[in-house]
Amino acid sequence: MRNTQQLKLVAALSALLAFGVMSGCTTSQTTAAKAEAPVQKQTYFMVYHDNGRIYAMTEPKIYLGLMAQDEVPLTRTRIGAGPEGETLIFGITKDDGKHLDKPTAAEDIFDGRTKEVGAFYGEVVRNGRFHVFGEWKDFQDYLAHKEITFTYTEIGTGPKGETVIYALNKETKKHGRPVALVEQFNQLRLVK
Repeated sequence: MRNTQQLKLVAALSALLAFGVMSGCTTSQTTAAKAEAPVQKQTYFMVYHDNGRIYAMTEPKIYLGLMAQDEVPLTRTRIGAGPEGETLIFGITKDDGKHLDKPTAAEDIFDGRTKEVGAFYGEVVRNGRFHVFGEWKDFQDYLAHKEITFTYTEIGTGPKGETVIYALNKETKKHGRPVALVEQFNQLRLVK
């Protein structure tokens, strides 16, 4: 019979899977058949705000808080350091808070120090539209050029009726509507 801690772990992992936060879980075949640590999906969000600032963060709850209340609780700011002189505001997560003398995960991504992230989900809100990315390479291309070569666009399907533009590439465009990416976008809004 499972103990209370095992039940809590199973419930927590099930919740993460339901919200699309985890990309998978690997197991090793040993005599005890132990499960290895789950692999988390890297998330990254950027908001080109109407107030002339760029907000960047890696935590979905911080991002959703910004979208709902126009504020981020704990930040690091770079005044005038954006590509067009905007102020950059980086959301600080609990993990980032453990080492405030180092750049946050959001700063590492924004500054180009992060080369590989594994499983990825990202959103950029710009000019009243959501740009949604399921692959790190597509997101990097967007940051470099501010354009997406291949897209799937849904008009009026954002949380407040905004247009949602899903980034595709040479491979993913062959599959038509990016069903999994659309589902991730919708599931993110259910996170509390």
